[in-house]
Amino acid sequence: MKTLLRNLVSRSPRLKGLLQRGLRFMLPGRGVSNHYVEMAGEEVGRESVRLRSAWKDDGLPVRQRELVDQQLAAYRRGDAVDVFDVMVKCLQGLRDGVGKMRVLEVGCSSGYYSEVFEIAGLDLDYSGCDYSDAFIAMARQRYPREHFDVQDATLLGYADKTFDVVISGCCLLHIPEYEAAVAETARVAGRYAVFHRTPVVLGQPSKHYRKQAYGVETVETHFNEPQFLQLLADNGLQLQATLTLDESVVHGLGSATRTYVCRKNSP
Repeated sequence: MKTLLRNLVSRSPRLKGLLQRGLRFMLPGRGVSNHYVEMAGEEVGRESVRLRSAWKDDGLPVRQRELVDQQLAAYRRGDAVDVFDVMVKCLQGLRDGVGKMRVLEVGCSSGYYSEVFEIAGLDLDYSGCDYSDAFIAMARQRYPREHFDVQDATLLGYADKTFDVVISGCCLLHIPEYEAAVAETARVAGRYAVFHRTPVVLGQPSKHYRKQAYGVETVETHFNEPQFLQLLADNGLQLQATLTLDESVVHGLGSATRTYVCRKNSP
């Protein structure tokens, strides 16, 4: 049977394409993350508690930085790096004729987006924070002129409206209490909030996974998109733009990775 199916697929490029697209919307992308196992029910809460400190692993910054340095080198050469290009495009569209914007990146890892913005020629007052002491130590070493703090995204130690723009930097998916993290992002943002590289599912309920990221076991949530957008609205954030990094949909079911740009409603 397997041989027959293989032969059938090899003779039909269209069928092969349909199968590949179907697999893409059923399973998350691979790359630095792998060994995805979907979870449901009580297992989600149990594993979220067990793996709560996974991103504090001291070895993560070095392993992640190996990939980041390759991307930064390519970006300096003028090559397109989609995740960098999208974020730069977002900030370029938010200037509104004002002076230097105060920008906070929540979940900044080793602070490499400060270098992305410098390469792109953006004149920003950049700050970064992360849950991991090891990531912040590397950020301070790599970028001594920038300001970095160890912070919990669900309870940020900044006053209301401290920053013009707050970037949630691809961290919500790893935060079990993501509703609190969205609320905190909105609270400390004075004008805009950007939710970068957010994995969403289409036509399906939110999905929860256990996975390996840079060799460390952790959890990951892919959000039902309408529910996620409603969460943003409930926190006083008005969607201004959606930039899609990837998307795969078959018969109304699918998945995507998007960056959402929101304006904070006036009080």
